[in-house]
Amino acid sequence: MTTITGDLIIGSSFVTSGQRSFRATNPATSVRLDPVFAFAGDAEVDRAAELAWSAFDRYRETDLETRAHFLETIADNIMDLGDALIERGTAETGLSAARFGIERARTVNQLRLFARVVRQGEWLDLRIDPALPDRKPFPRPDLRLREIAIGPVAVFGASNFPLAFSVAGGDTAAALAAGCPVIVKGHPAHPGTGELIGRAIQAAVASCGLPEGVFSLLLGAAETGAALVRHPRIKAVGFTGSRGAGTALVAIAAARAEPIPVYAEMSSINPVFILPAALAERTEAIAKSYVDSLALDSGQYCTNPGLVFALDGPDLEAFLAHTQAAIATKHAQSMLTAGIHEAFDKGVDALAGHPDVQTIGRGLTGDAENSTPPALFLTEAKSFETDEKLGHEVFGASSLVVRCRSIEEMIEAAERMEGQLTATLQLDEADIDTARRLMPTLERKVGRILANGWPTGVEVSHAMVHGGPFPATSDSRSTSVGTLSIRRFLRPVSYQNLPDALLPTVLQAKHQIRLPRLVDGQHLEGWGEPEPTQ
Repeated sequence: MTTITGDLIIGSSFVTSGQRSFRATNPATSVRLDPVFAFAGDAEVDRAAELAWSAFDRYRETDLETRAHFLETIADNIMDLGDALIERGTAETGLSAARFGIERARTVNQLRLFARVVRQGEWLDLRIDPALPDRKPFPRPDLRLREIAIGPVAVFGASNFPLAFSVAGGDTAAALAAGCPVIVKGHPAHPGTGELIGRAIQAAVASCGLPEGVFSLLLGAAETGAALVRHPRIKAVGFTGSRGAGTALVAIAAARAEPIPVYAEMSSINPVFILPAALAERTEAIAKSYVDSLALDSGQYCTNPGLVFALDGPDLEAFLAHTQAAIATKHAQSMLTAGIHEAFDKGVDALAGHPDVQTIGRGLTGDAENSTPPALFLTEAKSFETDEKLGHEVFGASSLVVRCRSIEEMIEAAERMEGQLTATLQLDEADIDTARRLMPTLERKVGRILANGWPTGVEVSHAMVHGGPFPATSDSRSTSVGTLSIRRFLRPVSYQNLPDALLPTVLQAKHQIRLPRLVDGQHLEGWGEPEPTQ
């Protein structure tokens, strides 16, 4: 599994498309890496999609233990790649081996978490309303409901998380857990890393005896992604990337003869509200931890704290001085790609040249290619409210502090924000009443509200929401992290008066597997069914 050939993975086959056009590049050195990778054309997209469709009905009806074991086998296979995965990943991304090890652990842990979710069966949302033939004035039919997989899913790998949001990342894990075959469009920034992971998944498909179309991995340009979203066999899309690319995919999906959902995570600057008592009591500590969060891995996180609101006064002036000192110690780091670096430079230059923006401080230059020092800027709330560009994401270690004259002005500025993944409250006990005034706005604007922490670092758990109103995501009703993400790839089916022999196994009266279900409005865990109410 540690060989990298540059071929496409379509079902059980390694495919050379004839369109070999690029190599991976080490962003820190600009050295090009072997091998040359193949791009998928329409024929390869069609073959992968048809294989996925042919696998769908069989895979979605696999028993829960088989599917859970499959997810765990993928996790085991990824770990078995050992140092080869870390070495290739660091070469393609410029990220440290330590960071890569952390991301690998997160990737395999979320696969194993979804295996537990699959076994528990709560996601099936089993509901049984037994027949009431004697009910007056009308009898009630026997009604039974379960969630089923929506169909083959196209997943677009992210540039900034080569493992956790890419080939075997959260979208793939959730879709496979739901019973959906997956076709991944790998990100060209780390194709060798993606191929290693793709081989691990392909091997798991084979060893678990599943149909080959359960997984494929394609590479290609924007045209390849568009062809995948347009393909009639694809029934949902998971995407992490830029606003422009995400909205383009949403438009393509909406224009199909059969429109499909696109779950796109796109743009967020994750505002931080430093409330007065906290600012007074913890000025230096907040400034230092803010800059540490901002500069982590060149700020290449969708949860980077790109916006800070605070009240004008001596405490804010002290905070700005501490942030200036802290950022002056941060070295420029190589960014993931030359394109990301170029976009970051343009964004920083635009802020530095804005007539209503003041530069607070810059970090230290570095020797690596594609690196720019971190940057901090300051503006007034009125400027932020009147110029929407000041609220746009600059992907990287850049952040804008917004000086507010009053809490009312802070709330008004918050109202002018676009949708975000997160909002952070830095607060002490004396700030609770002020925070309470902000809460209704924040609940409408973001997917996750946190206190006295920083948004970088997203726990993979049952209660996590990594989503939010547009443009943070294209669908604020869902999350791309945590166990709730399985719901994006499911849909409910109700069965009325079907004989037991035609019902899904989990809804049959004779079914003896202990699964949670709602029977006549009562939550049950054990076997059997209560007597229906009249």
